[in-house]
Amino acid sequence: MAEQDLVYDLKLSSIGPGKVTGLNTTVEPRNIDLAMKLHYIRAVYYFKREAFQGLKIQDIKNPTFVWLNNFPVQNGRFRRDDSGRPYVKCNDCGVRFVELKCRKTLEEWLEIRDLEMEKLLVSDQVAGPELQFSPSVYVQLTKFEGGGMAVGVSWAHVLGDPFAMVNFVNVWGKIVAGLDIGSPIDLAHYSPPKPNNENVEDPLSVIRVDPVGDHWIYSPKCKMEAFSFDISAAELDIVRSKVQVKGEFEAIFAFIWQCIARIRGSEMEPKVVTVLRKGDREYGDEIYENNTQFIGVVKARGSVIDADRSELASLLQDAEDEREKIEGAMERSKGLADFVVYGANLTFLDLGETDLYGFEYNREKPVRVSYRVDGVGENGAILVLPGCGGDGGRSVTAILPENEVAQLKIDLVKEGIVTA
Repeated sequence: MAEQDLVYDLKLSSIGPGKVTGLNTTVEPRNIDLAMKLHYIRAVYYFKREAFQGLKIQDIKNPTFVWLNNFPVQNGRFRRDDSGRPYVKCNDCGVRFVELKCRKTLEEWLEIRDLEMEKLLVSDQVAGPELQFSPSVYVQLTKFEGGGMAVGVSWAHVLGDPFAMVNFVNVWGKIVAGLDIGSPIDLAHYSPPKPNNENVEDPLSVIRVDPVGDHWIYSPKCKMEAFSFDISAAELDIVRSKVQVKGEFEAIFAFIWQCIARIRGSEMEPKVVTVLRKGDREYGDEIYENNTQFIGVVKARGSVIDADRSELASLLQDAEDEREKIEGAMERSKGLADFVVYGANLTFLDLGETDLYGFEYNREKPVRVSYRVDGVGENGAILVLPGCGGDGGRSVTAILPENEVAQLKIDLVKEGIVTA
């Protein structure tokens, strides 16, 4: 059976807020938001049958009207002002809602563990080429044979960083549970902060790409492949022992950085990497939240291939914050430049301590959560997520050039980090 035939009975609709946002309400993205506009976060939450058992589709939709009252920007559509700079028209057009059925059971699907097939469970749509008609968020419900549900969420990164997306999804679960989530954001008092400078040169954490116009998509020069693997708590102890550090992310960061350096060889080893981690601000008080995510660069002092892994891990504490530099680079272009952040260098995203399993539906937690990023550049990206077992392990998603994936899998098995 062809992969595309595994899902069927497609239905499309839109869901929006239950209350009107207001006439002619607009919001201007920050420069750092616009720097992220070619990236998309795709998440899939897998639930057992009990979470949605007995619910009709309208029963599922009803709480979303309250949910979306709190996210006016996510319900809007992008436009351009007279200078060409993008802004959001908060016109309550809503989120695209997709329904599908799958010919496999939840258990059969989870056994496959194929990120290419997983693309069937979450929308791969991007913004444009007609921006005024393009939703920035897609919610897809895929019902498995015999019960069970996959909730796919596609999120345009221009709306906010992955931590903001996690908060967005978790609020949906709180609404279903009848919990208080506070008052909606007051758009009347919002104005984006002005950058402090205009950089003469682009920062190390981004690459400038050819103009994409109103079709916000980046196509890398080589074929990229995504795969994922779990590191149990016991296996994580092995990694920490090999790297000689206590931190989970630090150990995985140093270990995989050196593995990829060895695959690429001394001429091409990545001596500068980008690290994205949770910043120092909480969520809920900002319209756009990309700037709460720490974006830094780490520079190796010598060969990564020959380096002591503990020394590579220690470099994280010296990561140089690039957020203001990214703001300045975009300001210099008046908000019109097109950048790639993920994959500009080999990029590590730390979601390990994020509440990915905080999205509960009818008191049921997902049995697995998968996140990936689209629009990744040729240098690749590594996402570190909480493990699904709740034992302190981690799940890792690697998005790399196709010709590097097989060797990385072999190296991980050799090192005893994953089983064959």
